[in-house]
Amino acid sequence: MTAEKNLTDRKIPVRYYRDELHDEFSGIVRKPFPVDGKYKYARKNPVWKLASVLFYRGIMTPFAYLWCKIKFHLRVENRQAFRQIKRGSGCFVYGNHTLMAGDAFIPSLAAFPRRTDVVVGSDNLAVPLTRPFIEMAGAIPVPTEMHATRGFLNAMEKKILLGHSVQIYPEAHIWPYYTGIRRFGSASFRYPIRFGAPVFCTTTTFQKGRGKTPRVTVFVDGPFYPDPEKQPRAQEIELRDLVYETMCRRARENNTAELIRYIKKDSAEGETP
Repeated sequence: MTAEKNLTDRKIPVRYYRDELHDEFSGIVRKPFPVDGKYKYARKNPVWKLASVLFYRGIMTPFAYLWCKIKFHLRVENRQAFRQIKRGSGCFVYGNHTLMAGDAFIPSLAAFPRRTDVVVGSDNLAVPLTRPFIEMAGAIPVPTEMHATRGFLNAMEKKILLGHSVQIYPEAHIWPYYTGIRRFGSASFRYPIRFGAPVFCTTTTFQKGRGKTPRVTVFVDGPFYPDPEKQPRAQEIELRDLVYETMCRRARENNTAELIRYIKKDSAEGETP
């Protein structure tokens, strides 16, 4: 049953959008944080490395589990898909961007016990007090300057070689509780091709819960591999299409609750969202 067929009598909030690739509905405005050639993607300090492991395994992961279970009654379906790749092999995971804290916590639970690092916007590091913890949790910020590109790519390659999963949200912007899958480009799929890593996808779906908070079910699919006989650009597009079509199917079949309705607004209309 689709979300549209399971609406309650209550008034559903509406959000109007013009550009599904660039419109943002998180409501968070942060001062930009520069990720340039001076940014340290790799930390060699053994104290930092130990602190990162302890924070990720001892604090962040247990907290993520309890928070997601209590708030969303989170269920992860088909987690065993990760067992199809060799133990110790890294992978890339693509997901829909629909939750605030949830999208930071769910990747570590979906791929557990494999460690997960998340590609994030540089603005996530804008608050000095939380920056070290976000970095220790595995954040890989997108460069704001070309000089940081090498460090960014080296960081992803290192994570893959260590057997981690690297989570990417190709939709880029958060649309809270959105029940569809927004169209996204193929650019981020050049990374698994570059590093020879398998691809998975996670689709976050919503079901009716108690009160205003839905239950959340995340579906894991994969691994996906491109045709090695094709050129890199064609492989990129092939992977993107496989992931997009799988996520659309999961969203279409498993979303049964709609908390916010998103409607495309004609640029010619005069009303304000």
